[in-house]
Amino acid sequence: MKLMDRLFAGAKKRRDGLDDRALNPATQVSLDELIALRQQARKLNLSRKQAALAQLSGSHASRFRGRGMDYQESRGYQPGDDIRSMDWRVTARTGRPHTKLYQEERERPVVVCVDLNPGMFFASQGALKSVVAVRAASLIGWATITRGDRIGALLFNGDHHELPPRGGKHGVLRLIRQLVAQSDPLENLKHPPHPEGLNGALARLRRVSRPGSLIFLLSDFYGIDDETGNHLMRLRQHNDVVAIQLVDALELAPPPPARYGVSDGQQQGILDTRSATARKAYSDFFSLHHQKVRDLMRSRAVPLLQLSTGDDVGSVLRRGFTPTPVVTAEEVAA
Repeated sequence: MKLMDRLFAGAKKRRDGLDDRALNPATQVSLDELIALRQQARKLNLSRKQAALAQLSGSHASRFRGRGMDYQESRGYQPGDDIRSMDWRVTARTGRPHTKLYQEERERPVVVCVDLNPGMFFASQGALKSVVAVRAASLIGWATITRGDRIGALLFNGDHHELPPRGGKHGVLRLIRQLVAQSDPLENLKHPPHPEGLNGALARLRRVSRPGSLIFLLSDFYGIDDETGNHLMRLRQHNDVVAIQLVDALELAPPPPARYGVSDGQQQGILDTRSATARKAYSDFFSLHHQKVRDLMRSRAVPLLQLSTGDDVGSVLRRGFTPTPVVTAEEVAA
């Protein structure tokens, strides 16, 4: 009996020592899983030579700006030069108009900004929003270095974690290690949301990303307000910005009529959807939020992709970055 007790105690100790969360990929990502996404990322095309996100909601006919540009020298202004490239300091010093010349960078910085605040640790099906966001950020990271560009990040939860863009395998491995560490649900939910919220992260992005960067914002965007548009406008002045909104099925349609127990981890309540009035109020709340996100991104010329907790992340990103073929009038007539 003592032998059996010892065996049981040893088994219990080993079981208690296991990280049960690692056994459930719907609630927490693993390093091995994100490394394995490298194969899928080969099918993800982030080329700026193609129309930018032609199939995304709120997208525009503009193209990505192309790789970042490094200042090379200034010369006298010539008719036809872009007035936005004027070198006002040299112009003031010499009394004659001068313009800046730029040299194309070999590597373009790509920055993923990932929202890991408490609201992102939710799903009614599929995987948590945080898990879906981390998988998407990892796929973008692998696709970035495949093209020879550099990958950086800004991760924000109870704090901000900045990763300046770095190229090669080391750059993306550094990213996914931080994604695994910062998306741990039990650790994150111990801390309140960052007081600066999404707007604070967008302000910090201007330090992490240099002009000419391609920036991906991954969030459910419940933290947007009037100031958010100003931050997006400043980022868009010198960068390409793409928004990826994380949503759950319960944010797209109310659950079947019933009484549901709900909790934010600290407080409990009852969600009663049995009446038509309650279901309409529920639908109106989320419809208003989604419309607010669409309007904000459209007003700032930011393409918007909606990614659900039940989606296959790689498939949605591949469709989103596949430009719609342009058919000419001659081809239609033929």
